[in-house]
Amino acid sequence: MVYNIKNSKQLASLINYTNLNNILTESEMREFLGKAKELNFHSVIVSPTYVTLAKEELKDTDIKVGSVVGFPLGFEDTPSKVAEAKALLDKDVDELEVVLNLSYLKDEKYGLLEDEVKQIKEVVGDKILKIIIETKALEDYQIANAAKVAEKAGADYVKTSTGFVSPNHIFENVNIINIIQKHAPKIKIEIFGGINEYKFANQILTAGSDIIGSDQGYEIVKAYKELRENTQVKPQPITLTKKD
Repeated sequence: MVYNIKNSKQLASLINYTNLNNILTESEMREFLGKAKELNFHSVIVSPTYVTLAKEELKDTDIKVGSVVGFPLGFEDTPSKVAEAKALLDKDVDELEVVLNLSYLKDEKYGLLEDEVKQIKEVVGDKILKIIIETKALEDYQIANAAKVAEKAGADYVKTSTGFVSPNHIFENVNIINIIQKHAPKIKIEIFGGINEYKFANQILTAGSDIIGSDQGYEIVKAYKELRENTQVKPQPITLTKKD
């Protein structure tokens, strides 16, 4: 069984095209946004530095603009994360991705974690809130508890990695998806990290991820488009009568 992708437009709508390079120039960001506009991804995820530019460049599209809070380590205190979230909302960001405090999680301070996510969700309102849980650094039971906290506190998504340390095998990702679906069945899942070609993207979607994040989104969709939509196959003539 594979995820039934009908065309490149549908594939792009399932990808959050990501560029969080911290040494990116404005001209390079404009080039990235141009690629996003060409293929009409679900969203772009950019640093707070480039949210305003992204909103301006993509204003005539359906592409959402997302950015990050507490990135990439998540160890800022709650007031700092809330302030970051408010600053992004002032820039009219559509999606916020907040890195979970792993110190709290390792110490099983679930009340503190839940309170932090709730405070951020109150600020975010009806905008999309994703909680990044850095699964590669966690045991299975910690992934389960983190997902439960995120769901209970009102987050919309659990995202599985910052991209710095990512599960790099389909079976690791399937295990993570299964854990989240079992222990936090109402929350959506975004798999991020290491997805750099269509076959892997399709496997992730087939396994149950609601959406995928990738800094190779453009390459994935272009390769798919070349294969499925630009390949011309000349049919051979068929005769229905038996040759003598």
